[in-house]
Amino acid sequence: MSESVEQFLSAQEEQEIVAAIREAERMTSGEIRVHLEEHCQGDLMVRTKEVFHWLKMDQTKEENGVLIYVATADHKFAIYGDQGIHEKVTDTFWNTTKDKIQTQFRQGNFKQGLVEGVLSAGKELQHYFPWDHTDTNELSDDISKS
Repeated sequence: MSESVEQFLSAQEEQEIVAAIREAERMTSGEIRVHLEEHCQGDLMVRTKEVFHWLKMDQTKEENGVLIYVATADHKFAIYGDQGIHEKVTDTFWNTTKDKIQTQFRQGNFKQGLVEGVLSAGKELQHYFPWDHTDTNELSDDISKS
């Protein structure tokens, strides 16, 4: 069954994901966003990077934004981190987060997959970009859609 963006999550589920983003960002100066769209036109990573730029996630002070992109009807997702993250971590850095999301998605638990993915990303980022009292929330925590 094809999932439109509007059907993918309930309003309550969206609020639970936003709460997870806020919780994750209390551990790190990193900025985490979730973006939903029905179909991914073209290459998944190319589209994820386009959305990353469109959301101005490439303009954070420490270049430590993370986007979890989901194409709801295509049943695809990707995780993309900004340049500051790539300079400090290995290519396998996002595997734990990806695996948590994928496990839940396969069971149809989309909200739980995103919550676990967001919290995992926050925990992973904490090692390289710890939170301190001077940090400000540079990006919206709301789920974006197109």
